Amino acid sequence: MLMKNMAVILLSALLLQSVFANEEMPDSEYLKVCADPYMLPFSNKKEEGYENKIAQLLAKKLGLKLKYEFFPQRMGFIRNTLRAESGYGLGYKCDLVISVPSNFELAATTDPYFTSTYVLVYAKGRKLDSITEPDMLNKFVNAGGNDIKIGLPDRGPQQLWVFYNELMGNIVTYQGHPGNPKINPGQQMIEDVAAGKIDATIIWGPTAGYFAKQFKDKRTVDLIMMPLKDDPEKPEMRFKYSFSMAVRYGEKPWKDKINNLIKENKTEIEQILMDYGVPLIK
Repeated sequence: MLMKNMAVILLSALLLQSVFANEEMPDSEYLKVCADPYMLPFSNKKEEGYENKIAQLLAKKLGLKLKYEFFPQRMGFIRNTLRAESGYGLGYKCDLVISVPSNFELAATTDPYFTSTYVLVYAKGRKLDSITEPDMLNKFVNAGGNDIKIGLPDRGPQQLWVFYNELMGNIVTYQGHPGNPKINPGQQMIEDVAAGKIDATIIWGPTAGYFAKQFKDKRTVDLIMMPLKDDPEKPEMRFKYSFSMAVRYGEKPWKDKINNLIKENKTEIEQILMDYGVPLIK
């Protein structure tokens, strides 16, 4: 009897999954989103990030309720979210990641829906007001004899930019992936620029734009952001990246549906990003 009941449950699950696939959606009731619980401006458990707002928009357009599977976005994220089977035996823990690099290899990516870049950030009214292009920083320091502190994470493409601009001796290093996932190194670096602990930082544009906007809105510190430019003669000097959404490989109808949603709601999605201070590159 037990084996018979298990067979019935398994058959029911397969039939339900088949129905959902025919409807081009993995779940008929919920849009299940994989997200980081602590990483603003992207997402958090309080649903305060721009990924949360985009997820709300998509759920509304799909006529589904919104549900999250939270896990820190670092090693093991896709394995523990998008690829992890639900504990209830039906489907997966979540079915959509709102933003991944467009060349992401661990999942199937949609068409890009925004492009941004790394930016140089400094506080207006202090040492660096004469800097109007990031490349001027080399001359300001090395030829001008000005001593500055540049906050950088211990890994990332901005390290290369500093190397090529002969500014390695000016680095103040921050841990890029702290052991505590609640610590946001991007936020810390922006706050340290605002407080005068460091003179500048180079970080991912969406992170810089969000936290710089908070200081500007409070009219405390005006943080200047300057985009780094890709160098066509040095392919490794790449700072502009496009981002897509991600689904599992083999779920083409679901991917096509998300692609259509991105296309149909392009204006609303871009407005959400701009509201969060994300520097958009066309």
